[in-house]
Amino acid sequence: MDDDGSHDDHRHETGTDSHRPESGADDLRHSHDREIVTDGTHDHHHHDVESLGFAVVTVSSSRSLDDDPAGDAVAAAFEAEGHELATRELVADEYDGVQGAVNRLVGRDDTDVVVTTGGTGVTPDDVTVEAVEPILGKELPGFGELFRSLSYDEIGTRVVGTRATAGVTDGVPVFCLPGSENAARLGAEEIIVPEAGHLAGLAKREE
Repeated sequence: MDDDGSHDDHRHETGTDSHRPESGADDLRHSHDREIVTDGTHDHHHHDVESLGFAVVTVSSSRSLDDDPAGDAVAAAFEAEGHELATRELVADEYDGVQGAVNRLVGRDDTDVVVTTGGTGVTPDDVTVEAVEPILGKELPGFGELFRSLSYDEIGTRVVGTRATAGVTDGVPVFCLPGSENAARLGAEEIIVPEAGHLAGLAKREE
């Protein structure tokens, strides 16, 4: 199944100042929005990836890449910001296939971020979350929380039926979105594309 089954009829499936500078150092400022060293040599976005290579994986046993509005929405959101499609694939609702595809894609040199659509619901064949979570080295719970918060404005309590999730594996952010077009567009445009470059840069940063 390529959706969670609860969103097809809806528009969407959805720093601080720790010490005051000493007298005579009034020109030094702390930012609430960025980590800034006072000599100006570093900020928190220094490692951002400006031009991303992205991969889209559609999880569905009924669709094709020629009939994939959710995947189209994700790709369009990235391309609108000048990012480049590395690959786009379709895999069936099957644990090993989904996990294998994500594992393979995060190992590609041309892929900085992977986005899956479909299989995040509660039907027996919705296995994307089960397949992807075990290979995430770090989870990003804020993604799912924010996605459901934004979706709630559109569909109310039915948002509990989606298990959208995200994390990082082998230095590559991976995002799992529902399979409806509007949900995919919401997640990609409002959250993933704005943050993917920052997350990809931090995940690959060498201390």
